[in-house]
Amino acid sequence: MKKVLFLLMLAAMFIALPASHSFANIAQDTTATVPDDLQFTDVGSAQDSAANSVVKDSVSKDTVTKSETTSVKAASTEKLTLWGTFIQGLIFGFAAILMPCIFPMLPLTVSFFTKKAGTKSRAVGQAVIYGLSIIVIYVALGMLVTIVFGSDALNALSTNGIFNAFFFLMLVAFGASFLGAFEITLPSTFVNKIDAKSDKGGLMGIFFMAFSLALVSFSCTGPLIGTLLVDAASKGDRLGPAIGMLGFSFALAIPFALFALFPSLLKSLPKSGGWLNSVKVVLGFVELAFAFKFLSNVDLAYHWNLLDREVFLAIWIAIFILMGIYLLGKIKFSHDSDLPYLSVPRTFLAILVFAWVIYLIPGMWGAPLKSISAFLPPTATQDFDLNNLKASQPSGNSKGSINEKKYAELFHRLTPKGFDPYYDFDQAKQASKELGKPVLIDFTGWNCVNCRKMENNVWSNSEVARRLKNDFVMAELVVDDKTELPVEEHYTSTFSKKKITTIGKKWSDFQASTFNSNSQPQYVIVDGDGNVLVPPQGADYNAENYIKFLDSGIAAFKKQTNE
Repeated sequence: MKKVLFLLMLAAMFIALPASHSFANIAQDTTATVPDDLQFTDVGSAQDSAANSVVKDSVSKDTVTKSETTSVKAASTEKLTLWGTFIQGLIFGFAAILMPCIFPMLPLTVSFFTKKAGTKSRAVGQAVIYGLSIIVIYVALGMLVTIVFGSDALNALSTNGIFNAFFFLMLVAFGASFLGAFEITLPSTFVNKIDAKSDKGGLMGIFFMAFSLALVSFSCTGPLIGTLLVDAASKGDRLGPAIGMLGFSFALAIPFALFALFPSLLKSLPKSGGWLNSVKVVLGFVELAFAFKFLSNVDLAYHWNLLDREVFLAIWIAIFILMGIYLLGKIKFSHDSDLPYLSVPRTFLAILVFAWVIYLIPGMWGAPLKSISAFLPPTATQDFDLNNLKASQPSGNSKGSINEKKYAELFHRLTPKGFDPYYDFDQAKQASKELGKPVLIDFTGWNCVNCRKMENNVWSNSEVARRLKNDFVMAELVVDDKTELPVEEHYTSTFSKKKITTIGKKWSDFQASTFNSNSQPQYVIVDGDGNVLVPPQGADYNAENYIKFLDSGIAAFKKQTNE
């Protein structure tokens, strides 16, 4: 029973890992898709973007008020994002406790404090200082990431090809390390010097003891820390890396203070053994699966077309099948001990893994997999889809004088099947005038997880889909695409004063200069002249609320037409 609680904690971590990632992404209006050379000023001082001829004077006072409200909402969602990052840090921290480099240190360290302090109250005080030192060390590491890269660079990480490719390779290396291919260690001379300073008494001695733990355990915690920092940094939050490290170090510090308060609990700890290495291997499989998300980011933004949705799912299915087989003891890695029998907790965890695999398999034939839809490549990248025949019915947007949609060859893989948007705003306005329908602008991105969640969970609603297809001209403007514009279309933004050279920068500049927003998704309903009809809206996963938003736009357009 002693090991049961710890392995169940591992199972909870395995389930919560993608959930926490999803929560963190859902909580924000994906600001990471904004180019790093874009600056924002107040609406009143912003000039019109050269990308479009929208007249800002036509934007109603209600819209300006909504824009101010959006700024408040953005601050609120940023706080939610940081909470998600903190929770993810906690999960990683609790997982780190079960690492072979840390778990055996718990009784040794607590016993050291108890014996050296002489009294229980002093031992508790030293253990608390030790825990606080751990927190200071790891939070400082998180702050260092922000200082080195800068907040502007963090915003660009989500779609930067070099960074994402590097992150992919780094996480693959971390996963291989956990599987036993090699160990990531720091120079022994540096570690020994820090360890020698821990022999000093007082607060500095305790601090260097904590520093020694961080260094000595780096072979186990390094991959977890690296993954957490990469994920936190790529979300674009200035404080993300530090908040992630705060959660990680807080979880890591809890057991040292707890066991110092209640030393008798040490007797209930399960004995160290081969099961600790099994924890590392399981986390290694999770690291490998997580790595492919970063490769997918690059693949989508640069149109490599390597990781279509079914390819991505096939890789995940293979990884988690191997994890399940490993848990059953059918495969063994270099540092594994012999498994004489299958324990009950290990069996339960294997059942969870295989159940997860069974859930993923229908996605190979087009199942929406809504619980992780925000994490996967867009459904339109899937070549073989059993729902394809039904979803491909043409919409009302296909009528009109425009026979060739600009940029369609680039972005059709982003659009959910069954929808037929324009990818150029000028064409959408022309179609609006010809068809007598309002334009729904969808500011989206290849790597916008909230956009994917809206498309899979809200646009899939039959009433929402009917309105989008029949009552609107849709304009899907992709703000993070890396495709170069023709040289004759390059221009210097009158808003950001930066050179606009790609399709993504063009629409991002248009969104910022016209609507004072840099978050995706953002939905704006306008008429054929670009006049805003109702206040814009961001991500809202309640289909009824989204229907009300669409109906208000339809009503405003009809009212304007009848006047």
